[in-house]
Amino acid sequence: MHVKFILPSLVEAKSPMFRPIKYSLFPPLGLATLAAFLDDSDEVEIVDQHVETLRTDDEPDLVGIEVYITNAKRAYAIADAYRAKGVMVILGGLHVTSLPEEAAAHADVIFLGPAEASFPVFLQDLKKGRWQQRYVSAERTLHHVPPPRRELIQRNRYLVPNSIVVSRGCPHHCDFCYKDAFYQGGKSFYVQAVDDALAEIDRLPGRHLYFLDDHLLGHKRFAHELFTGMRGMNRVFQGAATVQSILSSHLIEEAAEAGLRSLFVGFETLNPENLSSSNKQHNLGQDYEAAIRRLHDLGIMINGSFVFGLDSDTSDVFKRTVDWAVGMGITTSTFHIATPYPGTGYFQRMEREGRILSKDWDLYDTRHVVFETRGMSAQELEAGYHRAYRDFYRGSNIWKSAMAHDHAKHRLKHLAYTVGWKKMEPLWNLVVQLKQLNVMTPVLEAVLSRIDRRAPARPEGAAPLAESSSNVPPLLD
Repeated sequence: MHVKFILPSLVEAKSPMFRPIKYSLFPPLGLATLAAFLDDSDEVEIVDQHVETLRTDDEPDLVGIEVYITNAKRAYAIADAYRAKGVMVILGGLHVTSLPEEAAAHADVIFLGPAEASFPVFLQDLKKGRWQQRYVSAERTLHHVPPPRRELIQRNRYLVPNSIVVSRGCPHHCDFCYKDAFYQGGKSFYVQAVDDALAEIDRLPGRHLYFLDDHLLGHKRFAHELFTGMRGMNRVFQGAATVQSILSSHLIEEAAEAGLRSLFVGFETLNPENLSSSNKQHNLGQDYEAAIRRLHDLGIMINGSFVFGLDSDTSDVFKRTVDWAVGMGITTSTFHIATPYPGTGYFQRMEREGRILSKDWDLYDTRHVVFETRGMSAQELEAGYHRAYRDFYRGSNIWKSAMAHDHAKHRLKHLAYTVGWKKMEPLWNLVVQLKQLNVMTPVLEAVLSRIDRRAPARPEGAAPLAESSSNVPPLLD
C-alpha cells in the first residue's frame, strides 16, 4: 500500500506573513508517528508543504492530511483533488476535531482527538475492507506507541530536526487554548514511559533537542525522572513551562542541570482580570519577576508569550507590555492577537455574545481581529500588535534587554540569539533555499551552551502581580 501523509502550509508562501525560517523549524512529528504504525512492506512518504513542493498528480492508495485552522482551505482543496481521482483521504488534527462536520465533507474518514490509539484500529479495519467514517480517540496513552519514522524526515530542511514530544496535552484548561479542545472527552494530559523517552533521545544525533510538549514540567515525577536520566547525555535543549511550575519546585534546576537553555513561558497578560476571565488560574498571584530571575540565574533564556485584545485591555497595553518585557531582559517575545478558536470556551462565549465577526479561518492566525473588541477598536488592536513586534525587536531595545542581565556572558548570548533570529533574514532565506539548515544547528548549539551561574535562592512565596517591586511600569491599570 502506498501511503502519502501531507502537512499543508499554514501560511501561503506568497503571503507577506510567510517567513521561510519560521516555517522550517520543526518536522511534522505527528505524521511521522502515524507512519510508524504502517507495515514495513508499505510505501510511505511525508510531504511538508512548508519546505517542499506538493505534487498532486500521483495516485497513492491512501492520503492522510493534518489540518490546522489556517491551513484548512488548502487541506480541503488537496483532499478534494485526490478524492476526485478515487483516492481514499483521511483527515485529522486540531481543526478536524473542532469542526468535524465541516471536515467530513472533504474526507472518506476523519479522526477526532489524538490518533495514537484510533489510527491502528482504522488500519485493521482497512485490511478487513470495512471501516468507519469517524474514529474518536478513546484510549489516551503513549505506552507502546512506536517511535516516529524519522528516516522519512529530510533533516537538512529543518533548523531543529531533533524535535521531540514526550507528553500530550496540558494539565491546565485556559479558555482560549486551541489545543484544549483537542483532548476533550478523555484524559487531557498524559506522558510517555520515561525509558521510552530516554531511548528516543539517545537515538537522536548531535546535541540539540527541542521539546514540543505544551508543558514539559507538567508531570513532576515524570519530569524529575526524565531530567535525571538526561544528566551526562551532553544535551542542550529548549522547551515550554508555566510560571507556576518554575516557582513551585526544584524541577527547573534539575532541567538546567540536564541541559535546558531556553524556555517558552506563557505570561500571556500582565492584567489579573484578563487571567481570571481566561481561566488562566495558574498564573494568578504568581510573581512573574521572581520566575524570570530564577531562570536567568540558571542561565536559561526566555521566550515570553503575550496575548493582546482580551476584554480588560486598553490601547496602552502594547507599550506597557513591551517596556516590561524589555526591562526584564526577556530574550524573545511572541505576541498574539486574542483569537477565539472553534471548540474553545472563548469561541463559545464570543459566539454567545454575538461578537464573532468572521469565520474565514485564514484570518484566525493571531495576526487579525476576528471578533468584536472591547477597550479599543479592531484597527487599534491590529496596529498595536504590529507595533509591539517592531518596538520589542528594535535595535536599541535588543541592547537594553541584553543589558538587563547581570552576567556578561548571558548578555552576549542574549544578543547573539535575538539578533540571529530577527536581524539576519537574508542569511536565513539563503540557507533555506540551499536546503542546508542543518549546517546552522552547531551554531545554535554554541549559542545555547552552558555558562557559569550563581545558585538562585528558592522563592519563599509568590507575590501578587500588583505587588511587584520592580522599577518597570506597574502591571495593573
